[in-house]
Amino acid sequence: MFSHLVNILANAKWSQNGVTISGGNGRGNATNRLNWPYGLFVDDDQTVVIADTWNNRIMQWKNGDTANGQVVAGGNGVGNGLHQLGHP
Repeated sequence: MFSHLVNILANAKWSQNGVTISGGNGRGNATNRLNWPYGLFVDDDQTVVIADTWNNRIMQWKNGDTANGQVVAGGNGVGNGLHQLGHP
């Protein structure tokens, strides 16, 4: 496993070109909603991965896809089955 901490300067400036990929519709379990998102990861291809804790799933959005995310792990209720997660 690889972990890397990034030091961002206090006076750093960011381009304001963000895109909403999920949210704005309230909590829920549809693929365009999250329920207590906990972790976020963006890979080199700009794919966004979010741990959707209370939906017991890991969601993924490919770069440019702002419609609906894809469940890549869990999403079948809380549990210890191969197709389940417990509040990731």
